[in-house]
Amino acid sequence: MSSHDQFREMYEAYALGALDAQDRLAFEAHLASGCQECTKGVAEARWLVSRLAYIAPDARPSDMLKSRLMQAVRSEAKAPPTASSAPPPTGIPYWLSAGIAALLLITLYSAWSAHQAKEELRASNERLAAHMEQERTETQQKFSAMEEQMALMHRENAILTDPAATKVTLMPQKIQAPQLVAMWQHQNGIVLAGQKVPMPASNHVLQLWLIPKDPNGKPIPSLTVRPDANGRMVLVISHPPDPNQIKALAITEEPEGGSAQPTSPIRWVGAMT
Repeated sequence: MSSHDQFREMYEAYALGALDAQDRLAFEAHLASGCQECTKGVAEARWLVSRLAYIAPDARPSDMLKSRLMQAVRSEAKAPPTASSAPPPTGIPYWLSAGIAALLLITLYSAWSAHQAKEELRASNERLAAHMEQERTETQQKFSAMEEQMALMHRENAILTDPAATKVTLMPQKIQAPQLVAMWQHQNGIVLAGQKVPMPASNHVLQLWLIPKDPNGKPIPSLTVRPDANGRMVLVISHPPDPNQIKALAITEEPEGGSAQPTSPIRWVGAMT
């Protein structure tokens, strides 16, 4: 039996919220895996369940039940009266009040059952709407992240392939590390890259600083980055200041989140040419 055959039997029970916790978790995990067939089957089952309240016949006692009730009423009518079965003060015969009570109980039970069914359908529809809204939000977030990644890759490619971009080589300072290379393109920004870069301390990052030409100017903080497990590092700065006002690029190790001013010695530095 395939996984589809196994879960196909659960469509209607899942739509009604009648699965036990173990089966429900297994089925929802299968749906989360992206099975289109079962997702479609659940949607059809929920639509069918949502129609039940409208296509169900009016709740009324069966002919057999009514026949038995009338037979009991006739038997009560033929029976000789006793002290315990004396007519109530209202003047309604006992056999008639008993029949009315029985019909009233049947009517109340039928109304309660219909109300319960409608409440279950309402709750099922609310769960379905919440699930669909969550999926829509997650999908939008994934698309937004993909669009941002594509835009970043496009910017990085434009910088690296522009022959007019300024190349800045950042040399390590008092550390055993390879040099880093930055490409600065006036319109799209800076790409800083390196290989086999030493990993900063725990809860620390590498932060880029733009050193102004103004002798009284303070280092301008830029973005932070941590190399990956192989020591590869790529940093894209989209909107740097005017390169004509910057004399050098520098990198320090800072606490996670970055700093407003350098808090450690410069690890790499490279002059603008």
